[in-house]
Amino acid sequence: MNESVQVVSRPDIARNDVGLVEAGAWDVGTPERQRETVDAIRKAWAGRDWPHPGLLAYTVHVGDDGRTLFHYAQWSGEDACQEFVRNGRDARDADIDAAVPGIRRLGLHTYELYRSGVAKEGDRREPGCIVIVDVEFDGSDAARQRDWVDGVFEALGTDPAPAPGGISGHFHVSVDGARVLNYAEWVSAQAHIDALGAPGDGVGSRTPQWERVQSYPGVIGGGVHRYTPALSLRAGM
Repeated sequence: MNESVQVVSRPDIARNDVGLVEAGAWDVGTPERQRETVDAIRKAWAGRDWPHPGLLAYTVHVGDDGRTLFHYAQWSGEDACQEFVRNGRDARDADIDAAVPGIRRLGLHTYELYRSGVAKEGDRREPGCIVIVDVEFDGSDAARQRDWVDGVFEALGTDPAPAPGGISGHFHVSVDGARVLNYAEWVSAQAHIDALGAPGDGVGSRTPQWERVQSYPGVIGGGVHRYTPALSLRAGM
């Protein structure tokens, strides 16, 4: 049975039926083209059935840099994702490219969700900002990915002055063993800016636990990018 497309207020990042996540960015050049692209995505998806039963949800966020869009697709597993890819270019992409020519697709990485730190029960704050933290290592090592993430959780748990604007953090490890992605929900972009400006190196106090995270051997790159929630879709009933 074909399913319709449902617009939801926010994705459920920690849902337990997700086997695989594909995440990546597009560069569209200007704030106006960011808005045009999100509108084109909405129109391209709204007029069609849900593309594959193994695609659980699809989310797009608008970069605060005025250029980029972040794409986050949750899949039931690798088989479903590969079956969709084998069927070729989806007509949705063709419609989006026709509406906004010249989109630069900056690369797509495949992840599994490893650990989540979620809001306490009763916390009803809605995220006004999504912070994507990318960490790249100098080679493939699944144990090292998880050790780095575990170190972050230890640092968070022992921080004497945790940032008040953080809502949740969802840490993903890439299937190639070389990257970590944190999908973090914040109440606002300003709350994240304030956290970066507090004493310490980045988000976090000056503690031995945070120092271990920040000086972890083998980390060769990455970045921190802020996005505004724009569009989240899932299969309707």
